[in-house]
Amino acid sequence: LFALKWREMLEATPNVSFYQDMVKGLLVEKGKAVGVITGLGHEIRAKAVVLTNGTFLNGVIHIGEKRLGGGRVAERAAEGLTEQLVSFGLESDRLKTGTPPRVDGRSLDYTKMEVQKGDEEISGFSYLDTEKPKNQRSCWITYTSSEVHDILKTGFDRSPMYTGRIEGVGPRYCPSIEDKINRFAERERHQLFVEPEGWNTVEVYVNGFSTSLPEDVQYEALRKVPGFEGVKFFRPGYAIEYDFFPPTQLAYNLETKVVENLFFAGQINGTTGYEEAACQGLMAGINAHLKSRGEKPFILKRSDAYIGVLVDDLISKGTQEPYRMFTSRAEFRTLLRQDNADLRLTEMSYRMGLASQE
Repeated sequence: LFALKWREMLEATPNVSFYQDMVKGLLVEKGKAVGVITGLGHEIRAKAVVLTNGTFLNGVIHIGEKRLGGGRVAERAAEGLTEQLVSFGLESDRLKTGTPPRVDGRSLDYTKMEVQKGDEEISGFSYLDTEKPKNQRSCWITYTSSEVHDILKTGFDRSPMYTGRIEGVGPRYCPSIEDKINRFAERERHQLFVEPEGWNTVEVYVNGFSTSLPEDVQYEALRKVPGFEGVKFFRPGYAIEYDFFPPTQLAYNLETKVVENLFFAGQINGTTGYEEAACQGLMAGINAHLKSRGEKPFILKRSDAYIGVLVDDLISKGTQEPYRMFTSRAEFRTLLRQDNADLRLTEMSYRMGLASQE
């Protein structure tokens, strides 16, 4: 739903062009990015380029003993970009992340799970007239067990995590299910959140069961989870390794120091995905636009917003693991509240044309 909504908004925006192809290289002249080269051989010229490669840069997917090239399952990895960027003088490194199985919601028995309804009173981040969601889908909670853990352990000898095939560092606060049962051996069960992917699909995300164990082990273990006895897979969980570029190589507007007019945003900068990546895309997009118009960069301070904290941490400290935002990282956290976000940021947004007078 999120991706579809953004696609709908973008298609309704004047002067936005779409072209579906893979970028295989950058056009750089006299130390400045001037466009990209696509896999089909097209040259697209631009005053600024923003790279938001996610997990696709030389991505390698691990499912047990299987090792596949890709940025996501069934999607090709982006090859050649890292090597070109390194040739310009940028340094790269490797990180990894993981994802749980996606299953068919029609194959689950929800009577054996605990329902988790959404909030009845949904508060926003501003007093602007934002339409409240009319419908919400419930999530569900179930649990692993000692029996599930014993089955998972039978696959450890084929796990890329425990056989040394994965070298990248993963997110500290999102351990895989095999990591959880190994590190917290005294726990007899772990909570799983059963999350529908949207209104227009029966696909379900098994949050808390991120894994790179062999598919047969994943399947056998999940079938012992209450409500999952008849589970059908859409695709198994997997781990993925990918290239990133230490973010100390960026300026505060997310422009690279080595190549002018080239901006990085998201997991290419060593953060996790989701909100951490989304806010960088916003900031890099804004600053690429401003740079192309010869205007001053837009930089949020640590006292302005959590985005300011994130960017400052990345630029000044770098990261050795996928960076995640916490309130504890912000020294101004008592000022950076949900109930005053509009007071802090709406005027800035209006000056850039992102918020209207109305």
